[in-house]
Amino acid sequence: MKDIFSLRLYTRVARLGSFSAAAREFSLSQSQASRTIADLESELGVRLLTRTTRAVVLTDAGAQFLSRIDPILVALDEAEQSVREGGDLRGVLRMSMPSSVATRAVIPQLAPFMALHPELRVEVMLGDRPQDLVRDAVDVAIRLGRLVDSTATARLIATIARVIVASPSYLDLHGAPDTPEALNRHRIVGGPASAVPTAWRFTRGQHEIAVDLEAHFSTTENEGAVAAATAGLGITSTSEWACRRELTDGTLVRLLPDWQLAGIPVHAYFPMGRATRAAGRAVVEHLVAGFQRDEMGLSPALP
Repeated sequence: MKDIFSLRLYTRVARLGSFSAAAREFSLSQSQASRTIADLESELGVRLLTRTTRAVVLTDAGAQFLSRIDPILVALDEAEQSVREGGDLRGVLRMSMPSSVATRAVIPQLAPFMALHPELRVEVMLGDRPQDLVRDAVDVAIRLGRLVDSTATARLIATIARVIVASPSYLDLHGAPDTPEALNRHRIVGGPASAVPTAWRFTRGQHEIAVDLEAHFSTTENEGAVAAATAGLGITSTSEWACRRELTDGTLVRLLPDWQLAGIPVHAYFPMGRATRAAGRAVVEHLVAGFQRDEMGLSPALP
């Protein structure tokens, strides 16, 4: 069997669908990467990848081989980790999460974790839109909202409050809504956090109101929606994580405080399931502990 390097290279070529992209990750030329995989196929006596001018696609044998070697490579990582003095984590930890979650909640928590594991490199992929987590070899993805795939391996790590906010300048011009229905008379800022069905659903006692609103300004990232609300463009619905700084310094004001909105669940997704590397599991434990310690308006999830 070829060396571990060849197997790791193969997993990246298979997921990225590209020799050149995988080669860049391993500091190889495209020809070196292609030759390494060709040698692996020759030794196995089977074609693992179908090469075309447009893409590199797994064969049936290649897909089966990938599914078998993934947990083996993870087990090797953990075996190395178990005998290292001090238990320091090494290698690359890939994480994926929305921009607001990263900049306002997660990245500030990573400094002490990385100090404990100086040989570990962390790569954080930002974006509010879905990503191909398996192709990008993501170890842990932090996601807000309901589970899209109930069969996915995930852990509820926190529940955060949802708030309705606007800037003082906007309220000076247009006044503050005194009921959820009054939002129909206001300008609305739309973003990912305000697009979910529960974003504008209010309860007070036994009274429940769902307001159907049309955005006057919209953006594909939550940070953009918060910036727009801060600039006076209208009212938005978002997580308390996303605007805690603005609420504290007064550049945003919370509206309709007597009405309750459903909290936003925060999950850690493990795309590799049971084969998740030790670093992925360790960083989630670290984040859960940090959220429980910090006074960030969180309701920590039970283990």
